Amino acid sequence: MCLLNKIGIIHYMKLPHHQVFLRVISYLKPHKSMISLALMAMAVVAATETSIPALMKPLLDRGFTGGLNDKLWQVPLFLVGLAFIRGAAQFFSNYWLNRVINEVLLILREQMFARLLNAPTEFFQQSTAANLINTVVFEVNNVLSILSSVAINLVRDSLTVIGLMCYLFYLNWRLTLFVMIIFPIIGFMISRINKRLRILGRDQQKYTSELAYVVEEASAGHKVVKLNSGQEYEMYRFKEMANQLRKFAIRASIAGGLNQPITQIVASIALSGVLLIAIMQSSTSGTTVGEFAAFVTAMMLVISPLKHLADINQPLQRGLIAAEMIFGLMDQPLEKQVDDEHAQALSVAKGQIEFKDISFSYQNQDTQNLPREVLRDIQLKIEPGEVIAFVGPSGSGKTTLVNLVPRFYSPSKGNILLDGLEIENYRLRDLRLQIGFVSQDVILFNDTIAANVSYGLVHQKDIDRVKVTEAIAAANLTEMIRDLPQGIDTVIGDNGNRLSGGQRQRMAIARAVYKNAPILILDEATSALDSESERLVQDALETLMVGRTTLVIAHRLSTIENADRIVVLEHGRIVEMGTHEELIERGGLYSSLYRLQFSTKA
Repeated sequence: MCLLNKIGIIHYMKLPHHQVFLRVISYLKPHKSMISLALMAMAVVAATETSIPALMKPLLDRGFTGGLNDKLWQVPLFLVGLAFIRGAAQFFSNYWLNRVINEVLLILREQMFARLLNAPTEFFQQSTAANLINTVVFEVNNVLSILSSVAINLVRDSLTVIGLMCYLFYLNWRLTLFVMIIFPIIGFMISRINKRLRILGRDQQKYTSELAYVVEEASAGHKVVKLNSGQEYEMYRFKEMANQLRKFAIRASIAGGLNQPITQIVASIALSGVLLIAIMQSSTSGTTVGEFAAFVTAMMLVISPLKHLADINQPLQRGLIAAEMIFGLMDQPLEKQVDDEHAQALSVAKGQIEFKDISFSYQNQDTQNLPREVLRDIQLKIEPGEVIAFVGPSGSGKTTLVNLVPRFYSPSKGNILLDGLEIENYRLRDLRLQIGFVSQDVILFNDTIAANVSYGLVHQKDIDRVKVTEAIAAANLTEMIRDLPQGIDTVIGDNGNRLSGGQRQRMAIARAVYKNAPILILDEATSALDSESERLVQDALETLMVGRTTLVIAHRLSTIENADRIVVLEHGRIVEMGTHEELIERGGLYSSLYRLQFSTKA
């Protein structure tokens, strides 16, 4: 089964690789001094490489004839000193460059996560958690570690090749020109391989994210997998993705593996030609044994860094493709904000909400299809402190309508007013501080009870522990806290997995109590609970709702009978509105839903 159309991934424009590379380089500019030190150290390493064939000529020409007898003790000293200088230069070049890389890694991760936190809701609907984790945690690390090793080899080996080629020119410029024929040949072949590697690299990256998504789904739904004996099916999905990834990895290794053999073959042909020409020259131009040995040694030394330069092609392509993903995330649009200088101040809202001629459509990812309209011509005014319940069949637009208030989405048409002013005129942060939210899908963090209740505070010392205790009491959690050895400092596990369903729901209520916002949104807050848990949660909700403008989405109609008004939606339109008694007497859609629900229970 192919998952290509099921898994959302980050969408981005494929930039030319030189633009991606220049963008990565821009992050290195603030560290120019340390990079300069690293480059100087690499130049020293390259110079020591050139010194070896330079030493060969006098040793062979004069050493074996006794011309260096009085200076022979300098030879081992020179070699040991050269090795020491080379080793020290390699260490410091790696150290300085890795310091820069880790600084840039920190900046990139912070920028990506900040972008993630401020991305619009649509972005999270189009991307999977596995893909985002892969990008923020692994890909950014890969791109910098790959590019750092590439940079070290590229600079060091390039300088080595340049140094050795200069020395070869000094020894014999005619032979050196012959040797230089190999460079355009190698460059042409590598460019052909590059194109193939880029295509394979993107596909390999895509399948890596898809494989992570399969693991994510199987882990999150482990109970469903076990209850339905889905292990074989999940194993089939995993094997298919893993096998696809294996195929692309093999293809990439084949394409990348051609670099070094091609370089070696071309270099060997050039070396054979050099040996033949050098022997012919020696009989006519009087080339000495030392010159010949120095030239051949320098040329042999050129081959090694040339092979290294050929080998960096595959990781370089992999790193640039990973950089595309990173910048794809960083280039995602942010939630629309009003400029601070034009924003209306909002400290505590009164809680009057008005929907004026609201329509909303979800944008389809397939641009050939028209947007899907969910809400049409919504007109509704809610007074401060009023409790409004939204009911209707599934897909009628209840949740979408309520999600427009905190600006998770923006209406396609019309305006939403808070205290008489359009919500787009408030700072987004100020607007959302006015709203408490309790949903059936409770999100808790692997932290203490106190940190979860007071969520949003940066430092533990800022938590008002008395206020936390009061919020816990209002949510009917005091007895549970009393039984815990560490009280409100108890860590509740991943998404509160150490708590029961009812306790998790009441933790969300305690968080809303602590926030003390004037507007409250309850989205199926008592669904999927047993009778005892529902009673405790309902009691806590009634305490929370006092004095607040409350928007309630409920399928259990018995929980909203006391609402000030009930708004009935069908196919994105308001079809009925009134109190419970009025709607029952009217005998419309609400009455039908109510009778159906209670006849089912009976």
